[in-house]
Amino acid sequence: MTFDCATSGPRRHTFRGPLLREVIVAAGPGFDPARRKDRSRFLLEVTGEDGHATVLSWAEIDEDFGNARVLLATELDGRELDDLGCQSVVPTDHCGARCISGVRRIRLGTAA
Repeated sequence: MTFDCATSGPRRHTFRGPLLREVIVAAGPGFDPARRKDRSRFLLEVTGEDGHATVLSWAEIDEDFGNARVLLATELDGRELDDLGCQSVVPTDHCGARCISGVRRIRLGTAA
């Protein structure tokens, strides 16, 4: 992934880990996966240990909608992130602001 960092310019990293949607589905989300309209009203809030947070819509990462391959990275440039905590990575973004380091909480809720 290459993204434009406001403070240090272009940055290139390789991330590995599961897709965020796979992690959420394995945890048993509170929606009916067969009902598209139900799924499209859910939001994900991802918060890091430093308080930095971002919001993604479920539809953005759902295979039936945006199909963005957002990762919950457990490895950065070949190094395990065990001590630092996993990192959310939005590879379709030009800017890295929605990448959250040291993920401490992922909250799934509804828009309405």
